[in-house]
Amino acid sequence: MAIMSSLHKLTSHLNRTPSLSLYSKSLITRSSASSTSPSPHTSSKKVSDRIVKLFAIDPDGQKREIVGLSGQTLLKALANSGLIDPASHRLEEIDACSAECEVNIAQEWLERLPPASYDEQYVLRRNSRARVLNKHSRLGCQVVLTQELQGMVVAVPEPKPWDIP
Repeated sequence: MAIMSSLHKLTSHLNRTPSLSLYSKSLITRSSASSTSPSPHTSSKKVSDRIVKLFAIDPDGQKREIVGLSGQTLLKALANSGLIDPASHRLEEIDACSAECEVNIAQEWLERLPPASYDEQYVLRRNSRARVLNKHSRLGCQVVLTQELQGMVVAVPEPKPWDIP
């Protein structure tokens, strides 16, 4: 418990440090959210209390139930269910992101998520290839699951032509 207290103090201090980039801050926050130690979102030691059930619309239009854990990224939950190829997105670091984990999130759920970081918006714009950016687009590697997202609906778009080998 003392380790978590120290980790939260460190994260709080780092978030107030103006010299850190947004990427560094999001990486630190995401790392502390996905640590194996209990956090405010994962205070229970029972895995069953951390389960977050979501619904994903696959590229064929089929609605599928997806199961993830609090503190896990949406990308991890989608990859575990076979909707996103885990090999296509090996790193959950925004600077290495190719936006292959781009998903569309229903408006009612989009409003419950923290706003996309500058880096996430940059990657989404870069991936749009000068087309209009879909306001429902988010990167699965940047969405951290919480109990508040229970029942969230996401759509996994078809792979873009330039992403298909």
